[in-house]
Amino acid sequence: MDIGKNKAGGCSLRLTACAASALLGWGALAMPMPVHAQSLDISQSSGANLTATSTGIDSLDLPGSDTTTTTSSKSKAAKTATDTAAAPNARLRLDGIDPTTTGSTLDDDLRRVNLRETSVDDLKARQHPDREDVQGIPLGTFTLRPSVNQSINVERNRTGSTNDDRSFLQTDLRSTLKSDWDRHALTITGEGVWQKNLSGNGAEQPTVDINADLRLDLPADTTAHITAGYQFFREDTSDPNAIAGASKQSAVNQFDAGASLERDFGVLRGTTALALVRTVYSDATLSDGTQVTLSDRNQTAGTWRGRIGYELSPALIPFLEADLGRTLYDQSQDSNGYARSNQSYGGKAGMELDLGEKMKGELGFGYLHTQFDDSRLASIDSPTVDGNLAWSPQRGTDVSIGLSTTFQPSTTAGESGYTAYQLTSTLSQELRDDLTAKLTGGTIWRDYPSSSATSDETEYDAAFGLIWGINRYLDLTSNVGYQLTSRKTGDDTQQLQAGVGLTVKR
Repeated sequence: MDIGKNKAGGCSLRLTACAASALLGWGALAMPMPVHAQSLDISQSSGANLTATSTGIDSLDLPGSDTTTTTSSKSKAAKTATDTAAAPNARLRLDGIDPTTTGSTLDDDLRRVNLRETSVDDLKARQHPDREDVQGIPLGTFTLRPSVNQSINVERNRTGSTNDDRSFLQTDLRSTLKSDWDRHALTITGEGVWQKNLSGNGAEQPTVDINADLRLDLPADTTAHITAGYQFFREDTSDPNAIAGASKQSAVNQFDAGASLERDFGVLRGTTALALVRTVYSDATLSDGTQVTLSDRNQTAGTWRGRIGYELSPALIPFLEADLGRTLYDQSQDSNGYARSNQSYGGKAGMELDLGEKMKGELGFGYLHTQFDDSRLASIDSPTVDGNLAWSPQRGTDVSIGLSTTFQPSTTAGESGYTAYQLTSTLSQELRDDLTAKLTGGTIWRDYPSSSATSDETEYDAAFGLIWGINRYLDLTSNVGYQLTSRKTGDDTQQLQAGVGLTVKR
């Protein structure tokens, strides 16, 4: 009896199991199957296998894990695939791979997804990446970005009714070396210009400019900068201190070094800085070959600057600044018997503006007093205006404006010097991805004291250039510029220059 019951019960269990199996099989056939399902094995070298379909992930097998997929895990994977299909913007990130759910093309060799470049601000994606970002030669923890431009130029100089024309070759060398450190930073920049006259007898103007800046990120929101530099240039014939009638003006060698310390005290920001500048002049050559010694102009200048600012907001910081300076000439008296060593002090008040990448800069107004060791030289007092502004109203458009006030000593007997007010401006516009136009302009007003026998003069500059990026490593350049020096007394000076060149960069 018991045996019969057990047999009947076993039969019932077998019938129930059969019915359940039939029901599950019918449900599996009724469910929609993924269309064009594909499987992909990713990261084979690491042992991680990802099976992906056109709608999502089916399974992920990791080393050391149970390769048997349970019904629960499959249900979660199916739910994930359904959620992914419902959210078109959802993305999968695994080892740098970022395919979209709308479909992607996989490079089997490189095991990466090739995606269409996304647009910025609803604008068409750029055909070429930013060439400044992709250039460079890795040197350990540094990146070197060199470039060489070779150009042919023509120049016309006119002083009164006298013309002085020339054509010349010009080689421009530029290089930037930047560190890639987690803390601190070192940046070294270098520029050099070499000229060779092909015809005419105009003055060649070689220049060298090398600068280094070491930034140290110190504790307690403190930043230090240690700087050094070297500049070489030949005095311009239009400079008031140039030797009249010289066939070759003096070559100027300038060495500078400095250190600054900046600290954030909450709403207060403090800065203190020291700078030393050593200037050495070579002999000038007259048209008859006579050498004129200018060693009496050799000097060493030191300045101290202190600033305190108050943060009204992260974008607006008013500040007060004080400046002290001392200039010592190698010779106690120049060739005319004047002691030109001097001391200066000044101050200014202004405002810093920081609106992020779109606009930042500062503007300050102040006063500068310069007193000479020689009582026969009148002191110079002048108001000052200094500032800079960087503005990018839209993508591909950059505007920069600079204002500066400096004191320039004179070499004329009995003259103290003059105050130079300079304005510079630059507009850069990307006309196309591979074509950039640049417009520059500026003016310098040389203001002599009212007691001076020398009259004021104003210099105007304007230039226009085009840069065509042939490819990542080659640019075609062209430029035209004009300069006018207007004098209340004496002849005006005009200069017109134009040239085309080719730049090779890395």
